[in-house]
Amino acid sequence: MDVIGKGTWLDKVAYEIVERERRLGRSLKLIRVESGLGASGIPHLGSLGDAVRAYGIKLALENLGYRSELIAYSDDMDGLRKVPKGLPDWLHKYIAYPVSSIPDPFGCHESYGAHMSGMLIEALERLGIEFEFRSGRDSYRRGLLNRQIDAILRNADVIGEKIAEMLGQEKFEKVLPYFPVCERCGRIYLPHAYKYLPKEHKVLYRCEGSRIGGRWVEGCGYEGEVDVRKGQGKLSWKGEFAARWAALDIRFEAYGKDIADSVRVNDWISDNILGHPHPYHVRYEMFLDKSGRKLSKSVGNVLTPQAWLRYGSKESLLLLMFKRVAGTRSVSIDDVPKYMDEYDALEDVYFGRVKVENKAKEVKLKGLYEYVNLLKPPSSPAPHVPYRLLVQLFQMAPEDGFEFVVKRLKAYGMFREDERLLERMRLAMNWARDFQPPRSEPKALKPEEYEALKELLEFMKSGVSAEEIHNKAFEVARKSGMGPKAFFGLLYRIYLGSDRGPRFGSYIKDLGVERAVSILERYLKGPVAQPG
Repeated sequence: MDVIGKGTWLDKVAYEIVERERRLGRSLKLIRVESGLGASGIPHLGSLGDAVRAYGIKLALENLGYRSELIAYSDDMDGLRKVPKGLPDWLHKYIAYPVSSIPDPFGCHESYGAHMSGMLIEALERLGIEFEFRSGRDSYRRGLLNRQIDAILRNADVIGEKIAEMLGQEKFEKVLPYFPVCERCGRIYLPHAYKYLPKEHKVLYRCEGSRIGGRWVEGCGYEGEVDVRKGQGKLSWKGEFAARWAALDIRFEAYGKDIADSVRVNDWISDNILGHPHPYHVRYEMFLDKSGRKLSKSVGNVLTPQAWLRYGSKESLLLLMFKRVAGTRSVSIDDVPKYMDEYDALEDVYFGRVKVENKAKEVKLKGLYEYVNLLKPPSSPAPHVPYRLLVQLFQMAPEDGFEFVVKRLKAYGMFREDERLLERMRLAMNWARDFQPPRSEPKALKPEEYEALKELLEFMKSGVSAEEIHNKAFEVARKSGMGPKAFFGLLYRIYLGSDRGPRFGSYIKDLGVERAVSILERYLKGPVAQPG
């Protein structure tokens, strides 16, 4: 069985990067990967995923024996196109201003852009992601991209023709692929750069106006010039990626399908104008909300990393990011319990508690577990207590519920003094305070499962004790032919969304027979397969 690295998609991509670099004849002493950090709105799981997955590629390259680093580049020279939902109305007067020159609406950073990229940086640091941060504004001011800007503007006619040929967009046949910041009104996008003076490194412009966020924004009419070496503007997206790749010697960058056209143009510019073979790419699909819409800063349907980490461990969030790269996925805060318990299942495979017959799959799952732990897996598994059980216990607990839950777990024989379990309890306590208990989606039942559950439900409704219900469950399991292991596993999936749980009678006693009956009744009204 030939396995690349640890058998995951990260390893496959890392291997292909190395092979491509060898074919290109470039040095392999340092392989840089890059991710852009959005600074125009509240960061969401999609924007976090760019950087986390790039870091995963960095780890995979290092696992293959190559030195690598992640550059996190903040697009803080971008102009504000829309005011994201939920932010103050006064921001509308800053439409088309670079986000690094807009006041922070929360009052804790030097600018709007610094606040937004700062939220993403804070989330990356909480996850243990290591990176070198680059600010777009500072990069332009320090002249990082000067050589590339000059080359792009000297070849603006050729680039404009190529963009028209590739995309049918004629805009850059009329204006330069460079956005000056107007010296009079301070806005970007509204000035149209119409001429480049290469000896003076200056761009001439008129502040005429532009369509931004679906509406026309009038310019101030000023005519002026900017020195492109002094950070008084920025390249358009149809060129800026290429400039960054060449200036920073980037060898890998992923991208979303929403910017595929820009990437095609930048690849051509990087290869043919800047003489830097474009980076190896992976195209990923978008994270969607449960209604099927793309997570968007302007729409306001963002799910922030900070929100996830209030309820879920960093490992659960890294699992969401590393599990796969292809295919769209709908995601919401309701997915936290699922990924918390899925991480436990992965840990069971890694430590040999659960056997996987397919060896290739076993290697892949163990490799995924190691990447989720950033190639520093723990030496022993954590105590596994189903997340949903913890939530239910905290919801039945008195106000100071932590000790109550510890006592109940001890009574179930499920408590061990371990910081990982205590942290999971704190996260579940947050969920219990903020939400209703998470429920797993009902799944179709086999006829024998349906009949067994129906018999147990009728018994539960007859005024019996929790201990009698426990004993009855054994009787029903044997009578149905399912056996106790399969039947109790079914019960735990219904009540806890997990294959395992505490002693069933003790759990029913704590949950309350009436509540247990209600949950099972609702479940049996779901899409079950009734006997014919």
